[in-house]
Amino acid sequence: MTSAEHPSPPIRRQEARAAGAGLWSGGAALIAALVALPILSVIWLAFNPTENIWPHLVATTLPRYLVNTAVLALGTGALAAAVGTGAAWLIAMYRFPLSGLLEWLLLLPLAIPAYVGAYALVDFLEYSGPVQIALRDGFGWASARDYWFPAVKTRGGAVVVLAAALYPYVYLLARAAFREQPAGAYEVARALGAGPLGLFWRVGLPLARPAIAAGAAIVMMETVADFGVVSYFSVQTLTTGVFTTWLEMGNAGGAAQIACLILALVFALVALEKLSRRRLRYYQSARQPRPVARVALAGAQGWLATAICALPFLLGFVLPVAVMGSHAAANPGAWVSPGLARALMHTLTTGGIAAVLTVAAALFMVYGVRLTGRATPRLLMPFTALGYAAPGAVLAVGLLIPLAALDHRLADAWLALTGTDPGLMLTGSASAIVLAYMVRFFAIAQGAADAAFGRVSPSLPMAARSLGRDAGGALAAVYLPLMKGTIGSALLLVFVDCVKELPATMLLRPFNYETLATRTHEKASLENLGDASPAALLVIAVGLVAVALLARANIAPSRES
Repeated sequence: MTSAEHPSPPIRRQEARAAGAGLWSGGAALIAALVALPILSVIWLAFNPTENIWPHLVATTLPRYLVNTAVLALGTGALAAAVGTGAAWLIAMYRFPLSGLLEWLLLLPLAIPAYVGAYALVDFLEYSGPVQIALRDGFGWASARDYWFPAVKTRGGAVVVLAAALYPYVYLLARAAFREQPAGAYEVARALGAGPLGLFWRVGLPLARPAIAAGAAIVMMETVADFGVVSYFSVQTLTTGVFTTWLEMGNAGGAAQIACLILALVFALVALEKLSRRRLRYYQSARQPRPVARVALAGAQGWLATAICALPFLLGFVLPVAVMGSHAAANPGAWVSPGLARALMHTLTTGGIAAVLTVAAALFMVYGVRLTGRATPRLLMPFTALGYAAPGAVLAVGLLIPLAALDHRLADAWLALTGTDPGLMLTGSASAIVLAYMVRFFAIAQGAADAAFGRVSPSLPMAARSLGRDAGGALAAVYLPLMKGTIGSALLLVFVDCVKELPATMLLRPFNYETLATRTHEKASLENLGDASPAALLVIAVGLVAVALLARANIAPSRES
């Protein structure tokens, strides 16, 4: 036989490597398609409803949903941008009492779900709360007819609560942008006669605009996706419309149509943010710029800056923790409630499984895309980030309908084969919740994995491959040991987001299945903060771990002038 009939070992190795790369890239494409599938399912359901109630929605409730959603998104975005940018400017440019501590404390509201802040604010300011009790005692008023007090459960109240919970997104990005600005620009502006306010408006703010716009866009997207705050404050938005149309009217097609409108709004926010700075370019010098020297503020000015930075921290973190902590201390029996233990176990299992599967799938997909030179997997990667932009209620609509159909088919097939009815294996268990978490937070794991792979020198896996390791061996022997810190961070961040997720959990959970988030919402909706507070505090405790990790990674020691 000729040598052509018996390929040489190098050719066989090349063929094996090509087959292995094809397996990894094919798996990456499959994962990307599965992550994007719920969005496509929502669109299909919206255009193919069983009963088209779109004209009825347009003529009745949809205008109110749209107006409330727009007002909330714009109001929260503007307030969070003002608070986050102002705090970031003071922290980055000035030294004042407690500024080093406040630099960290301003991040802590990220650990508080917005719906917990809503329960705490209402409890603090309502008629039977400590504020109004103190006013009645102090002025001798006998009833609510003797004085005026602003209503809390309003659209404006929702804006305040959401901004207090979400402003750290703007603060983080703006603080980094201010610190990266060169000192020379400020020195020139001062030489031309610019004062502190002029430095902010003419130098700092224009240069930090991309970061502020990005943070405000995130805040507005989170506001559009919110369900806990708006439902508690009885503000009818597009997200509450999904729940009403699906659960109360029993029309999944109508819910999908509203969900498509939410998706359109979210994508429009992203497009507007990019369009607003399309013609703007921001460059830095090739050399490392000299940092801005922080100015010391003494006396009344220093303490005023301290008060300005402390206010959002007090409203966004101290108030919710204090209110929930006081209720938990007054009701110690709630800590041993069997419902709380079950909710904690459900939260840990669903969140933990979802975090592990999400990070593992992201590692597989990113590695597969890097192994192949094919265009299809690379083109699919951006679509996997759609889940993070899509609200939980939208993903629930896109998942539950096809999963329910698949569930019935599987149950029928199993019944035909075995003669026993297995029940609903997907929608009747927590599997649907885990899948929704994976789709919702896949972008977090994907971004972390992509950045971690990029930091590994290409020579290291090449050396492993030259020593006979295949693609999987190189991943296990080279990449994973070098990426374990990033992988751990991604696991924790995805897990924390799963713990706080409310809309998707409420729509997809099986009957009588509680998590800490759903238990907090249900008890608080019944004005039973005594039973809601332990679950809320547990959610906050988990969130604090992630915030501490985020602060450690993103806040460098302050530069002293």
